Amino acid sequence: MNAEQQAPESGCLKVSSKSSPASVAGAIAGMVKDGVGVEIQAVGAGAVNQAVKAIAISRGFLSPIGIEIACIPSFADIVIDGEYRTAIRFAVEPRYTHGTPIADSALGE
Repeated sequence: MNAEQQAPESGCLKVSSKSSPASVAGAIAGMVKDGVGVEIQAVGAGAVNQAVKAIAISRGFLSPIGIEIACIPSFADIVIDGEYRTAIRFAVEPRYTHGTPIADSALGE
């Protein structure tokens, strides 16, 4: 998990402490615009810092075109090189498009 990676089937972006927040933000914004669910996974304080910056930057990309996003953090137990680690996952989803609330049913809730 030293570099950001995208798993196309799940929409999961893995962010490291060396990931570029602007690049990750562009990926988040593109996926949200395409209607793909976005989940960001980070392990460690530096990676979480880069992920949070990327979410903030992506909001700046999406807000001018009328898309507001929400971020829901959670914990995930993962295995890296045979070791159990705790990752922070951020589910990023649209909440408003052009000033209109998105129905919860449209988000799969």
